[in-house]
Amino acid sequence: MSDPPPPFHVSRAKLKELMQCKGGVNIPQKIADDFGDIKSLWNGLLTNPETGIKGDADDIAQRKAAYGVNVIRTKKPKSIWKLIWSAMNDLTLVTLMVAALVSFILAFIAPPEKSSDVVVTESHSNWIEGAAIMVSVVLVVLITAYNDHKKENQFQALKDRIDKEVKCSVIRSGQPTNVLVSDLVIGDVCQVKYGDLIPADGIIVASNDLKMDESSLTGESDHVKKDSINNPLIFSGTHVMEGSGRMVVTAVGVDSEAGNIMKMLGNVSKTKEEKAQERLQKKENEKAKKLKNRAPKVSPNSQQAVITISEAGDEANDIQMSMLNDQQVSSDDQPHGGEDGVVAGTGPSHEHDGPSQVEESDGGKSVLQMKLTKLSSSIGFAGTIIALLTVLILFTRHTIDTYLVDKQEFALSQLNDYVKHLIIGITVLVVAIPEGLPLAVTISLACSVKRMTKDNNLVRHLDACETMGNATTICSDKTGTLTTNQMTAVDAYIAAVRHLDRLPKLVDLPHKVAALLGDAITINCAYTSRITPSEVVGEPPKQMGNKTECALLGFLLDLGIDYQAIRETNPEEKLHKVYTFNSARKSMSTVIRLPDSAGFRVYTKGASEIVLKRCTYIHGKEGNLEEFTAEKQASLLKQVIEPMAEGGLRTICVAYKDYRFKTTQPNEIEISSEPDWEADECINANFTCLAIVGIEDPVRPEVPQAIRQCQDAGITVRMVTGDNLHTARSIAIKCGIVTPEDDFLVLEGRQFNERIRDINGDVRQELFDQVWPRLRVLARSSPADKYTLVKHIIASKLNTKREVVAVTGDGTNDGPALKMADVGFAMGIAGTDVAKEASDIIITDDNFSSIVKAVMWGRNVYDSIAKFLQFQLTVNVVAVVVAFVGACAIEDSPLKAVQMLWVNLIMDTFASIAMANETLSNDLLKRQPYGRKKALISKRMAVNIVGQSLYQLVVIFSILFWGHQWFDFPSALIEEHRDAGPTEHFSFIFNVFVLMTIFNEVNCRKIHGERNIAAGLLGNIYFCVIILGSIIVQVIIFLEEISRTPPLRTKNVAGPGGMVRSKTQTSMRSNVSNSNLLQSSTSPTAV
Repeated sequence: MSDPPPPFHVSRAKLKELMQCKGGVNIPQKIADDFGDIKSLWNGLLTNPETGIKGDADDIAQRKAAYGVNVIRTKKPKSIWKLIWSAMNDLTLVTLMVAALVSFILAFIAPPEKSSDVVVTESHSNWIEGAAIMVSVVLVVLITAYNDHKKENQFQALKDRIDKEVKCSVIRSGQPTNVLVSDLVIGDVCQVKYGDLIPADGIIVASNDLKMDESSLTGESDHVKKDSINNPLIFSGTHVMEGSGRMVVTAVGVDSEAGNIMKMLGNVSKTKEEKAQERLQKKENEKAKKLKNRAPKVSPNSQQAVITISEAGDEANDIQMSMLNDQQVSSDDQPHGGEDGVVAGTGPSHEHDGPSQVEESDGGKSVLQMKLTKLSSSIGFAGTIIALLTVLILFTRHTIDTYLVDKQEFALSQLNDYVKHLIIGITVLVVAIPEGLPLAVTISLACSVKRMTKDNNLVRHLDACETMGNATTICSDKTGTLTTNQMTAVDAYIAAVRHLDRLPKLVDLPHKVAALLGDAITINCAYTSRITPSEVVGEPPKQMGNKTECALLGFLLDLGIDYQAIRETNPEEKLHKVYTFNSARKSMSTVIRLPDSAGFRVYTKGASEIVLKRCTYIHGKEGNLEEFTAEKQASLLKQVIEPMAEGGLRTICVAYKDYRFKTTQPNEIEISSEPDWEADECINANFTCLAIVGIEDPVRPEVPQAIRQCQDAGITVRMVTGDNLHTARSIAIKCGIVTPEDDFLVLEGRQFNERIRDINGDVRQELFDQVWPRLRVLARSSPADKYTLVKHIIASKLNTKREVVAVTGDGTNDGPALKMADVGFAMGIAGTDVAKEASDIIITDDNFSSIVKAVMWGRNVYDSIAKFLQFQLTVNVVAVVVAFVGACAIEDSPLKAVQMLWVNLIMDTFASIAMANETLSNDLLKRQPYGRKKALISKRMAVNIVGQSLYQLVVIFSILFWGHQWFDFPSALIEEHRDAGPTEHFSFIFNVFVLMTIFNEVNCRKIHGERNIAAGLLGNIYFCVIILGSIIVQVIIFLEEISRTPPLRTKNVAGPGGMVRSKTQTSMRSNVSNSNLLQSSTSPTAV
């Protein structure tokens, strides 16, 4: 590993050693010591910092073979066997398995000592109950494990698809090209810019005001300045916060900083060779330790000791890493880290990356999950108490009757009676605990997430789906979300003339001003921004890159200026310094050298009211220079900028200034040496105004309707934008966020902070609560303002239901607000990697109407789970009461454990699928959101549950106590009849109970007091098929002697009115009657 791999002259170990230099190490000196100089390093890697690598297939293959690939092989997801084992650890299922085992043992070891042939036959078939319980448990375990396995695979496939779409810009053979992040190789020259997530480790070779966020590595929030001399190392998983640059890739995959951290977390899958090498290194390390303990201490001045340490240096990191891995607890032994701790390719330590984190972590912000957890715990506790009480009553009663009243002596066979009572208690517990609920939630979320993708919602975190249904506030960006993000210049003020009705042509402008304007816009726009002809005839040209810059470049094309020709004359390499746009400066500036080394020129562009304050001169009539006094600034602001802004235009001021060694014009600044470009005055003062351009970003045509839908749904939409107050108000009116007569607040960031902060500058919640309820537009806001707004709306207790906040973002600095929000939406087109990483849902079309779709899907999921909960709790209440009363009254439960497993787990699973596939309806947006604190079970749901339960209990108890008289079958109330084997009486009760439960699914489709419970029924094909299938399967089960449920024999019996009919006919007609009665009497109105 220490020898350079041919044809290269730099070893992989040396590169790893170089990239691990941190903490004040002199990097240039390190490079000089190890490689001679930086040029020798590039030569050794067969690359060029200007033209990159050759990039042909052979070159790429050699580099991958020599230095590895930019892929971190993560450990495989849990196998189906591990998921099965995990499912089997459920306490209820373990209890059932123990009961089944005891039933097996007693059935074969100690059969009841009775002489009846029927009873003996029955006793020899007692093992069937244990087998049936075991089969049911196995079925539940397999279904749960399969669902988990499928879900993991779906999310992994989704992540793999996203990873395959992530590309980066590299230079190969002198030509810029985009390659997949996984195809990056050592020696590649990678271009990085504001907002990028660094895909591999490298060394900076060129930079323009490049600043990095390395908080994911160091925990420090301060941005780190990077350049090619003082601090050239750049690491994977960090983010570009300002500027741009080029780097040469020097570490990929497991050798990168992200790979090192993932190895320490034990999340990297090793090849057989790597495992063998690791074992060998461990043995060598142990031998070295033993030799060290035996050998005498070596003098620190010993040359031999120095040589030994030096030679061991290359392996030290690997050994240390191996030891770190050994110290880590494997993913099988601890819940955090391991397989689900970090996802490859996304950086070392980011929240919400892995699918299992989404599934297993409650995250602290899922409204529904918190409510479900509380409800399940309460139900489980109550069920356990009732089950224990049932077992205690049965044990006590049986013991008294057998040993005190009947004076019987204890026999081993009598343990069967206690096992039977224990199974009755287990039945109550199985019935009480809604085992199907977690599976129902998962199925509802998974079904909805898959369908949401078609509505341009790429859900990254499952809980965000249902949380969005509870949203009460949406804080939305303007550009690209409410508007088309297709910027166009429609107004301009140049040389004291406003071109409102028609944009000027080149001949309309003074020659000098036109030339300066062409250079100022072209050179001071990112060279990645460009306009290309549309592939479809009649459509506007495509805007590639920053939309504002594209609007300015389009303005030049309309003038008749070829910006591409200017770029060819002034290539990007010749730019002396670039100050990229950031939220603090609200502007972008570029420095170039003047011809003949006469000095420097600084171009700037940005928000007009901000850039104008930095101007001291302006080109007036005929292009003549004029002093730009405070009075003229105020006049220009009032007469030009405000009218533009009131018309909904974004105003951009374009300006410049010259630093010259010899001045000839009053607006030039004389210098004797190159200015200090880090000084604020270089970009914040003494400019000359060239033009003010008004650009328009039209409101998306579907947005006003979408916002009206939100408002009807009780959701407040707030616009948070960096535009000025007038533009923001105009767009808000066009969107329908505010109307001219509304008494709502439209504030700038400065005014907002003045109102919510105390004299010490701290945000006070009581002051904030006086502002946010009426706030609808926040203009000239910074990302910090957005974060403050989101954080304190969530914290506010003005609304008793508490606010649930969704927020949109596309910029790097939107990350904190996206993470703070209950649901963070990132823009799929305009959004940076940082914004997407911090988000919960990615809007793939950057359209606000897609957010409304997310609201509908969220409410649909919430309602689906609430419907299932109403259905499940009705089953639980009825079954628990029947089991408890039956146990106490006749020492037996009419409903058996296996039967209730069928009802509570298998049938409920299909019910959850049926309800999860309800079609979206606009009615979802015609009610108020639930909010954070509203109870999961509403008053209407409680009424439905109680009403339906009372109805079913009346029917079941009537059949239990009088059914044998009505339908002329042996009464199961008599112990001898129960001892003779499974009874037709209990069979009839189970059949009626299941069919009432099936038809109750139809009632549970409506939970908001709707009168027509069949509305939309035929639109849900899944529901119809599942209802029909459940009935068919129940008939099959009913006709087979399974689960202690014998078939009803067809024989003539006298009905209650004396009519003679078959028992099967009676059962079916009774069930049809029950179902009709159910649909009429248990609808919300009847209840």
